[in-house]
Amino acid sequence: MAQRMTVIGTGYLGATHAACMAELGYEVLGIDVDADKIARLSAGELPFYEPGLEPILRRNLENGRLRFTTSYDEAAEFGDVHFVCVGTPQKPGEYAADMSYVDDTITALAPRLTRACLVIGKSTVPVGTAERLAKRLARLSPAGELAELAWNPEFLREGYAVEDTLHPDRIVIGVESDRAEKILREVYTPMTSEGVPLIVTDYPTSELVKVSANAFLATKISFINAMAEVCEAAHADVTKLSEALSHDDRIGGKFLGAGLGFGGGCLPKDIRAFMARAGELGVDQALSFLREVDAINIRRRIRMVDLARELLGGSFINRTVGVLGAAFKPNSDDIRDSPALDVATSIRSQGGNVTVYDPQALANARRAHPELAYGTSAKDAAADAHVVLLLTEWREFRELDPDELGAVVAERNMVDGRNALDPERWRSAGWHYRALGRP
Repeated sequence: MAQRMTVIGTGYLGATHAACMAELGYEVLGIDVDADKIARLSAGELPFYEPGLEPILRRNLENGRLRFTTSYDEAAEFGDVHFVCVGTPQKPGEYAADMSYVDDTITALAPRLTRACLVIGKSTVPVGTAERLAKRLARLSPAGELAELAWNPEFLREGYAVEDTLHPDRIVIGVESDRAEKILREVYTPMTSEGVPLIVTDYPTSELVKVSANAFLATKISFINAMAEVCEAAHADVTKLSEALSHDDRIGGKFLGAGLGFGGGCLPKDIRAFMARAGELGVDQALSFLREVDAINIRRRIRMVDLARELLGGSFINRTVGVLGAAFKPNSDDIRDSPALDVATSIRSQGGNVTVYDPQALANARRAHPELAYGTSAKDAAADAHVVLLLTEWREFRELDPDELGAVVAERNMVDGRNALDPERWRSAGWHYRALGRP
């Protein structure tokens, strides 16, 4: 078993990584400047919703392999391997990533590193960051060049983070020495012994892997949504088009679900930061297509509002709208750049009386958007509604009974923003059903 490890930053990525590394048998110390978050984690309580993670957290707190602290002194003394898992949000008013949390972490940790260790970045950062941080780390650390840096991008999908951490589809490590590679190979032996590919590369390549993957996936989502725009104009069905495309093994079916488009804390800010960094490197034209990818994605939200307004005769004023979904995707309580809440707030700004329900994200939604009304169930949100919008494809929404929901609404109008429902079933129950990209 490898050296003791710390995980700096206990947000979505960090808390998941810390708990899962402990589950693999490592001694792990999680660090965060947020004392409330550390108190909650130490009590076995996650500050976010992620299926299957809380039992792992509690089990490893109980067996002593996992604990949490706010002390960088304790972290430096405890760990031989330090994972940096802090956020890199989009800068307000800019496309570029805010690197202050990463920089602050290195500034706080480095002066406390008095012996040989490996600092491993997992955050998604602009290419060129690792080289800059490696020099800073060696300069600020009493251990000098014995305090090495490696880059090891994360590929977590919210809702599947435990599986993606314990059984990833690949591991990428950007290293500058044989020693760093040896340590990381040892850390990830439980995965590689099961056949998980480990790709060893340099700093800049490892930094580009995550943003390249996100840019490709965002492009694929926006491609099928561009086709949805064409389908609506041509009276074609984008779901059948997607099904036909998916059988081409060069294309495949993943990320070809047309609908409201992508949101969340990764894809939107990562592709924008990627464009910003390309501009700094003088190759902004290479990624100019991502501007249209981003624009297509935003247009889907506008089209969703337009569809709902059309069903109501052209105005939301004095009309009641039930919104099913607040999280940016199912199996998560993350509302960062949520298309669902973007649509809900837009309708409210146009005079609609909006009530939102989500199985997990209501608390976060209430904090971010106190101006909206919130229901306790799908039926509660749809009560007396003149139109219902399905905006996050939770299983409980997919399985709704159209007759039962129809009994509580004022008018049976449904706009399916995720192509998650069976149109014939809903139409046969007397609903006027509309969806993005379908006739």
